[in-house]
Amino acid sequence: MGYSPYSHTGIQTAAVSAHSQGLQEGFWIGPPVPLGPASAPSWHVVTPPTITPFKGPNTLTRTQDNFVEKIQRSKTGQEQDETLALYETPLVTVDIVIFTIVNGNLKVLLIRRKGPPFQHMWAIPGGFIRIGETLEEAAERRLFEETNVKDIYLEQLVTFGTPNRDPRARIITISHYALIGSNKDIQPNANAEDVQWFSVHDLPDLAFDHKDIVECALLRLKERLKTSNIAFQLLGHKFTLTELQRVYELILEKTLDKRNFRKKILSMGILMETDETKMEGYHRPAQLYAFRERGRVQEYEV
Repeated sequence: MGYSPYSHTGIQTAAVSAHSQGLQEGFWIGPPVPLGPASAPSWHVVTPPTITPFKGPNTLTRTQDNFVEKIQRSKTGQEQDETLALYETPLVTVDIVIFTIVNGNLKVLLIRRKGPPFQHMWAIPGGFIRIGETLEEAAERRLFEETNVKDIYLEQLVTFGTPNRDPRARIITISHYALIGSNKDIQPNANAEDVQWFSVHDLPDLAFDHKDIVECALLRLKERLKTSNIAFQLLGHKFTLTELQRVYELILEKTLDKRNFRKKILSMGILMETDETKMEGYHRPAQLYAFRERGRVQEYEV
């Protein structure tokens, strides 16, 4: 009678255990091959069949999973990732466009650069992101370091990544913009020789691609003005409808019909009357209004 490799309970248990371990470690152990009636079973390793993994919306393929694992190991110094070594690592910065209204003019805050590149040229505030910082934290830090401005609402704009936008290296910048009152205390710090307000319609030559960023921010501001309460950042806590209309006209760069503007702005439900009035010219006192939501920007349907 021939020898059966599965006739002994101990051998059968070992086979199941080895088979399970092999699956867990990424290889497959085939069935034992008997060498003879009196010999113990000998094991041979068989290449497993190719199995196409299920690629669901949240499922990593084996290749993707290995790539992620390599990145993690390279960060901990366990392994130098060959794939990452093939690519130049770009640097990331944040740039901030700050608007205000001064003497009836829409202006933008610029700094004069202290060092190269573009030394002594005007630019918008910004700088490099630190490891561990969020984009918002980096923008707030650099704005304060260069202009002394802090505690304002910043909104992310768009990303600028033209390969040669910075002569030093491949640098991608995430732009932001904000509106503040002209009474903010601004002063040059960090890498800034000077800091000043400039009319958006009369800008000096700007470093890098900052002119494009300012133009993009102005377009976004015009859009947001029509669908949100963002204008509150340019006004005092209480204001007349004439003062509010003037802000809209300065930003939109056009004259608005007084009656239509008041009808439209009041229908949006973003304002509330106060119990105060203000003299404007020789006419009767004008009603003072306030934004219902102040301190944060909210969207409204037009």
